[in-house]
Amino acid sequence: MLNIYKNSMYSAHMIKTFITEILPLVNTELDVWKTYAETKMLSELQKQALASITDKKFHCQGGSFYSLYPGVNRVEFVKFVVALQTISDYLDNLCDRANVTDEKAFAQLHLAMTDALNPRAKLKDYYAFYPFKEDGGYLNSLVKTSQDILAKLPSYDKVQIHLLELASLYSHLQTYKHIALEDREQAMQDWLNDANTNTWLTNWEFAAATGSTLGMFMLTAAAYQENLNAEDVTTLKEAYFPWISCLHIQLDYFIDQAEDRQNNDLNFIFYYSNEQEMQERLQFIYQQAFNHAENTPNSYFATTIVRGLVALYLSDSKIKTPTEKAVRKTLLNTAGVRATIIYYLCNLLRKTKKI
Repeated sequence: MLNIYKNSMYSAHMIKTFITEILPLVNTELDVWKTYAETKMLSELQKQALASITDKKFHCQGGSFYSLYPGVNRVEFVKFVVALQTISDYLDNLCDRANVTDEKAFAQLHLAMTDALNPRAKLKDYYAFYPFKEDGGYLNSLVKTSQDILAKLPSYDKVQIHLLELASLYSHLQTYKHIALEDREQAMQDWLNDANTNTWLTNWEFAAATGSTLGMFMLTAAAYQENLNAEDVTTLKEAYFPWISCLHIQLDYFIDQAEDRQNNDLNFIFYYSNEQEMQERLQFIYQQAFNHAENTPNSYFATTIVRGLVALYLSDSKIKTPTEKAVRKTLLNTAGVRATIIYYLCNLLRKTKKI
């Protein structure tokens, strides 16, 4: 009981630090890129850049939680997270909201993701096959900001190959999921049949895991440690991909079911055959994520992340139907007392508009 109390206090301290110190840094960085978009970009690209900053701010906030990992330079790391996540969110808008369905264009755009994670990569013509091109150097500046920060990390050479692998998988997902509706499912199945080497996950669960940037943020945070060893890198990588990443994105899809049905958007939750299977698989994925988190270096940070994901997403007001509420209750019971405490804290933070 004392251990639960101490760990709960540790979680509360991290959340307090996140709210009082980290979120203001995120807001400052986002304002920099918002001003850039407002003053240097044109037409459709400006519209999508501003929309991604306004509507998907939550993603940058969440990723910046990793600035609390031991040894991390918080100011630099937040700058990196905002740059990389803004690339991700901006490209997602370009692929999803600009009435473009060109696979070749999407693949070229997403070279910005892998280049941003390779400090030695040369900037490319990311808009080569895209109908809109005048961004005033916005995407190049985001890529360069990320590269410049990563180049200074003492152990980045030990994690870069894994980050590039995760970014490549992410880019493939974003390319295939946004092509024409009549082509996307088969294109994704063809890709996943080759890409999914995890026998515990369905193709669609594996696809969900590829859609998270959390593993990229975790490995980057670890690269601040001068004596980072290969075993720790592997342990972190295997915890985040596929398990923590899969939990992250499936929870995101879980709360977006009504919206995605209305918009005919791809949602990997829809591939479960019934509500019972959905509930059982989410429980299984949570347990695997938590078990792997317990084996990571600084394991309490990782287990707090896993519990926090459950608490954060399940506190969202989008959960409305009896089925969704029943799944929420089951998952919170599975996650236990500490996750439930964070859940109530998230509810409070939502009511006070802190998150």
